[in-house]
Parts: sequence; structure tokens; C-alpha cells
Amino acid sequence: MLEISQRQAQALERTLNGTGPRFRAYLGMRNWHPFIRETMQEMAGDGLGRVLALCLAPQNSRMSVGLYFQRVREAQEELRASYPISFVESWHREPLLIEAFAEKLRQAIAAFPGAEDGPPVVIFTAHSLPEKILAQGDPYDSETRATAAAVAQRCGLTGWRFAYQSQGATAEPWLGPTVESVFQELSERGSKRVLVAPIGFVCDHVEVLYDIDVAFRKFAEARGILMRRTESLNDSPAFIRALAAVVKEHFVSQS
Repeated sequence: MLEISQRQAQALERTLNGTGPRFRAYLGMRNWHPFIRETMQEMAGDGLGRVLALCLAPQNSRMSVGLYFQRVREAQEELRASYPISFVESWHREPLLIEAFAEKLRQAIAAFPGAEDGPPVVIFTAHSLPEKILAQGDPYDSETRATAAAVAQRCGLTGWRFAYQSQGATAEPWLGPTVESVFQELSERGSKRVLVAPIGFVCDHVEVLYDIDVAFRKFAEARGILMRRTESLNDSPAFIRALAAVVKEHFVSQS
């Protein structure tokens, strides 16, 4: 995940500076090196004019994106950083992001075994969060579903499903439906071919490479379902164009 995130940052900087050196792209992590504070300490000596914090998660939640921004604000205060910082709260409906997901989805549908039997059932997934966020007015649930609907519309899909994955091991209720429950329902209806499209993630990491590729595939196979997934966006050109569009749109709106 770190290696891919670094490639994303480097590709974004190259794309933004296509017409001349104006932007620097830095990478800060919340749970591993380089930590956000370490990165911002490095930034402090680089003579920056303005800073934009963009979390590599398109859908906003106070329990996910919000925690990253909290670390940025804490580091800004601790380091007494003089440069102004603005934040991209959400970019779940950025047209180029939708097209980047749609590109991967179309490729996966075309490559799915047994094309003569028609397209597979598509399940869009996102990382689950505790259900209590709904009562708090958190936008995450509506934004994940909106991303899924936009990608489905771009690809002309009907009969697609949405589910949450990677629920935490706590006693409190988490957002659903779960991927497993949707697989079970599809199996009971006789569906034999399912394509999982994780639209809540933008790169390969454990929730994709294990939760989907290993655990969900095993769960599906036990029910007679052939499961595949779409490729992650990683540093694909379409995704980097989407990131660049988000950055440019923000600076235009703030100028």
C-alpha cells in the first residue's frame, strides 16, 4: 500500500506540473511511516505558499477521512506551520473518478469467463463503519452508494448490488448488508457468476488482496459461485487524471 501510494503521489505531481513546476505532492500516513506529522515537518522547510490536504478515500466520513484531517490539524498546531491548509472533504462524484472505476469495471466484465452466458452480477463494495454514524448525520453511507450508482450508470448496468465489507470485530452493529449475505442471497437465486467492484478503495491493500481475493472467493466457491473482482485503480492514468482534476478544481474555487 505504501509503495502504491508513493507512486500515486509521484504521478500526480508529474501530471500537475505538465506545464511548469508549480505543485509539490507529499505523502503522509496515519498509521505508518511516513506519518502525517513527519511529512508536515519536512514541508515546513520547503517554503510552501498554500497546502491542500487530499485524503485518498473518495467518500467522506468523520471516522475515516475526518481522522486524517484531525492529524493534519494537530501537526499544524504542534509545528506552528505558517502555511494555510485547506481540505478536500469529498470527491465521491468526481466525473473522472467515476470514469476510472468504470474503465476497470468494463475491462473486468469483458474478461469474465463464460461471456456467452451474459454479464455477471456486479456487487459494489466499500469498507463498513459502525452503524451509529447514520444517527450522527455522517455522509459516508450516502456517498458510497452514490459512487456505486454513478459507476453503474456509466456502465449501463442493471440489477447490480451494493454491500459493505471488512466489518470490525466489535459487538456494535456495523453498516450492511454484508458481502457474505449478498452472496448467500444470490446463491439461493441461482446466480453462478459474480464480479466484485470495490469502489471504496483506490489501491491494493489487505481489504482487497485478502478480504476479497481470498476470503470472499472461498465463501463464494463454497456456494457454487465463480467470483472475480475488478482491478484496483492504483496509479492508472485514468485515476491520476481524476486526482489532478480534484486538485485543480479546488484551487480554482479557492482563488
